Amino acid sequence: MSGPVAGSVGDSVTGRTGAAGLLEGGPARTAHPSGPVPGSSSSLRATGRAWAELLRVSALFTVPGDLLAGAAAGGRRPDHRTLLATCSSLCLYEAGMALNDWADRGIDAVERPGRPLPSGRIGPPAAFAAASGLTAAGLALAAAAGRPALLTGTALAATVWAYDLYLKNTAAGPAAMACARALDLLQGAVATGPRKTAGAPTTAGPLRQAAGAGARRRAFAALPSAALLGAHTLAVTTVSRREAQGSSAGLPLAGLAAVAAVARAGADRSRTAAPSPAPAPRRAGTVLATSHPAGTVRRLSRAVSAALPRAVRDTPATTAVTAALAAGYAATAARPLLQAALNPSPYFLQRAVGGGIRAMIPLQAALTARAGAPGTGAALLALIPAARRLSRKVSPT
Repeated sequence: MSGPVAGSVGDSVTGRTGAAGLLEGGPARTAHPSGPVPGSSSSLRATGRAWAELLRVSALFTVPGDLLAGAAAGGRRPDHRTLLATCSSLCLYEAGMALNDWADRGIDAVERPGRPLPSGRIGPPAAFAAASGLTAAGLALAAAAGRPALLTGTALAATVWAYDLYLKNTAAGPAAMACARALDLLQGAVATGPRKTAGAPTTAGPLRQAAGAGARRRAFAALPSAALLGAHTLAVTTVSRREAQGSSAGLPLAGLAAVAAVARAGADRSRTAAPSPAPAPRRAGTVLATSHPAGTVRRLSRAVSAALPRAVRDTPATTAVTAALAAGYAATAARPLLQAALNPSPYFLQRAVGGGIRAMIPLQAALTARAGAPGTGAALLALIPAARRLSRKVSPT
């Protein structure tokens, strides 16, 4: 959100990206007698277009895979609570998008005057009200998915607002973005619960205790997948911080190393069981705190290998699908990073950031298949053409 799950899951994964300046730049609009008449169909279309740009609706396709990957990593099939949690994450993602532009309206007035707020197409109070309303809606949907989902959703919402308002331009910015994506995946794990079975507790107290214990086990089981998704987000966000100025070749090369390590770990044939809170999963979750993507992922790869047991459902088909999806992720993210390493100018760095955003879906698919749900992972790829078509009309950054 521009503050959390992507560019917060809000600048899609990037925080603030200069690529949008190439796509959406232009002078601020001024009133003109020949402009749309208020209330007319053309005026409504223009308003809808402005809100679509503000909320970066083409980036929404990167959200559902987080929850599905989390459900698979927790060893559960998606259910109605997964759907509620996904709708919650979509609301929080869009809240981050609106809050991101509200917080950056002064910067955008200089660097990106064509954006909806500096151009006057949407007023700052309306953008802030949208961010607040979407946050409230997201938390309400999380509450409907259960207490564990509400706790995780609250942490995600707090990360979104902290990122957009305070952390975005600090050294902690990339790590905050990575944590938001990781939390989004964990949301899928804790929200998706087991089916009721005979002999299960029926009274409120024991039932809540059993649900809480199950959610904790699923969260620990999903930590390695969350760490991999967070590491990818960390790498792309770190590169994005130099996309407007350019950098040395070292930055995209570090991102390339991170992608290679994530792809290697993502292709691992292990399936996460529901472990107890052991040191290895905790190390996998805490490696997100560093800001250097290559070093992060080297430690992450070792932690994942130590944390994951041998596959419980490791069939040849699952192995093949997981490897293919991980290779697709690597190809999508690595090629523009290699081009940026050869020519680390703003143009190629912006392309590398865009590649990192597009690679989010195949990474989610690989993590889902790796956890034992290759069919769901392969189905996630259907989101890519829709995301690509919509991104031609509305930039995800």
